[in-house]
Amino acid sequence: MKYIYVGKIVGTHALKGEVRILSDFEYKKDTFKIGMPLYIGKEHKKVVINSYRVHKNYDMVTFIGFEKIEDVLPYKGQRVYINRDDMKTDSIFFEDLIGLSVYDEEGLLGTVTAIEKTKAHPILVIDHKHRIPYIPPFINAVEVDKKRILIHNMEGLIYEN
Repeated sequence: MKYIYVGKIVGTHALKGEVRILSDFEYKKDTFKIGMPLYIGKEHKKVVINSYRVHKNYDMVTFIGFEKIEDVLPYKGQRVYINRDDMKTDSIFFEDLIGLSVYDEEGLLGTVTAIEKTKAHPILVIDHKHRIPYIPPFINAVEVDKKRILIHNMEGLIYEN
């Protein structure tokens, strides 16, 4: 299984086992659906969504078989994940980019080792030292099946940390 972080349980709501998840995951509409499995904590405890709603900045979720607050209190503060294989989407997740080789017009630059999220746009981190904005003017193609990203390199694009 390939686990993808989607948020954190930051609290409970009322007495019927509802949890507040703080999430900035970009594919919430595909994730927080009734019947969708989620995985909680380091042990990746599998739970299934029973209900979902949005309240203020939180994703409010109940799980099948969790009927009261005492059932969910142990999960407060825990991270929440999905299994990539459970997602029925053709979208490319940032996690899909980790490990892809990055090529420019001159050849191999390195491998994506991380993605930095900024307010402006995501940044690809190449071999822990180069940083490239993950936006259309610079990204020519993302070929997950071929395990590569093709970029348009221009003077000043790649900078080192």
